Amino acid sequence: MPERKSRIALRNVSRSFVSPAGEIIQAIQNINFEVEDLYSPDGKDIGEFRVLLGPSGCGKSTILRLIAGLDQPDTGEVLVAGKPVTGPGRDRGMVFQKYTSFPWLTVAQNVEYGMKINGVPEAERQRTAAHLIQETGLAGFEKSYPDTLSGGMQQRVAIARTLALRPGVILMDEPFGALDAQTRSDMQELLLSIWSETASTILFVTHDVDEAIYLADHIFVLCARPGTIIEDVPVPFGRPRDASMKQRSEFHELQQHVLSCLRRSSGPGQVRMSV
Repeated sequence: MPERKSRIALRNVSRSFVSPAGEIIQAIQNINFEVEDLYSPDGKDIGEFRVLLGPSGCGKSTILRLIAGLDQPDTGEVLVAGKPVTGPGRDRGMVFQKYTSFPWLTVAQNVEYGMKINGVPEAERQRTAAHLIQETGLAGFEKSYPDTLSGGMQQRVAIARTLALRPGVILMDEPFGALDAQTRSDMQELLLSIWSETASTILFVTHDVDEAIYLADHIFVLCARPGTIIEDVPVPFGRPRDASMKQRSEFHELQQHVLSCLRRSSGPGQVRMSV
């Protein structure tokens, strides 16, 4: 078995902000966790799916922004592949809740965009984009513009564009939070299907308990602000997964355990359970 290497590490990380009224708001405090490469029994690097779960306003998105290099901590250090994060990099891709496609580019051009600015030859860009467009269910919409697409389809474009650069780390900030229940479920299935073909580490933010359990290998449960990790919950379900697992008694038992973790710390933020 190859030696496991660190993909993401946060060590004693804290971050505060100043409100418009001049009040200092402590967003996160003393965050510590590490995500290592995960290997299959035959030694294949298969990545890992981690979820940050907690009430709204507990600092989950702040943690992602620090890892993405879009912000810097007040104290502590953020490492990706053993190196300090000093800014954005192509080794990390990010998918936001708000749809972020370029409205003046077609679906195919959006998927190719990151590859183009990184100097990938045109023929390779087109092959990669065609494959990802097919895999994400966007075939037939290559020449469409984002404002003609549904919310779910726009998120498919964002996921395809992120995967096109083959990042070692994919950061997802409540990417399905604005979608209706059926589309959200479909997108969860799509994400798991595509991710199974990569060796990327995914760090996924949600405040939906069922979504966290269904997607994750491990769940980092955060308390209300100032956010800190109160438990690392392993999810004991193998892969591949399908929606029927949500009906299993083991799923509901884990659901209750995660909810009990969230109740340890009171706060105004909300968590939800899927319907």
